[in-house]
Amino acid sequence: MQLRGTLMLLGAAFFWGTTFVAQMSGMDGLGPFSYAATRYFLGFLSVTAVLIFTRKSRQKERLQKKYSRGFLVGVGTGLFLFLASSMQQISMLYTTAGKAAFITCLYIILVPLGAILLGKKILRENFIGAALALIGLYFLAINEEFSINRGDVILFFSAFFWAAQILLVDKFASKVDVLELSTSQIFVTLILSFFAMIIFETPTPENIFNAAIPIFYGGVMSAGVAFTLQIYGQKYAEPSAAAILMSFEAIFGAVSAWIILGEEMTAREIFGCVLMFAGVIAAQWSVISKRS
Repeated sequence: MQLRGTLMLLGAAFFWGTTFVAQMSGMDGLGPFSYAATRYFLGFLSVTAVLIFTRKSRQKERLQKKYSRGFLVGVGTGLFLFLASSMQQISMLYTTAGKAAFITCLYIILVPLGAILLGKKILRENFIGAALALIGLYFLAINEEFSINRGDVILFFSAFFWAAQILLVDKFASKVDVLELSTSQIFVTLILSFFAMIIFETPTPENIFNAAIPIFYGGVMSAGVAFTLQIYGQKYAEPSAAAILMSFEAIFGAVSAWIILGEEMTAREIFGCVLMFAGVIAAQWSVISKRS
């Protein structure tokens, strides 16, 4: 079961990381909410198809293991998912895909710190990890003239909403039908993104068609497949352990941005990335030690 959960969470990290490239490419002619709305529309269709196909088997499992329905819980996680993903998408108007991948992963530090709200103990290494990550963020996001990119600030605050979404999923993943939870949270994000698109943007069918490939990848593989893998994977992993595995989205994101988009980082920014990743490992050291 642990191996299955590990592979699922690594799969989610891969799709999320490579989706940073799709998010950047998809906004060549679309606004952030237009891309998100179309992306989550495809994600909702793909997850709904799986929901219908597995209806009978899930009903039997729910009765045997006494799971609750997951639709209502998904409303709460969907609200945080909308806030986090919207802020991330908007930030990419001002920053690079590689930097976005690393700054987003600050949620890995925030998860164990936020776990105190669930009555869990905060360890010394959590604070050490947070300090290293913040120092790394300084080198990554603040240049030598002590100015900070607007997109990097937005990404920093989005990490808090990603952490809230992860903690909520952890709290309910073993108690509810996880596929219903995934479908519900994607539907909520879709609806909120659609209304934001109507209010703030005016997309055209031509622009949507031109971004079809990034929309498909971001919708089906990231919104549909990856978030479902996250929820299933978190059934078999502690939130801190899950955060370690999901942190690899930063590596996947930076490498894919370098290979596909040709993005490069300065030595200062690379040093910041190394410090941030060291902070991730330090914050989760107690989990790593127990498993070794």
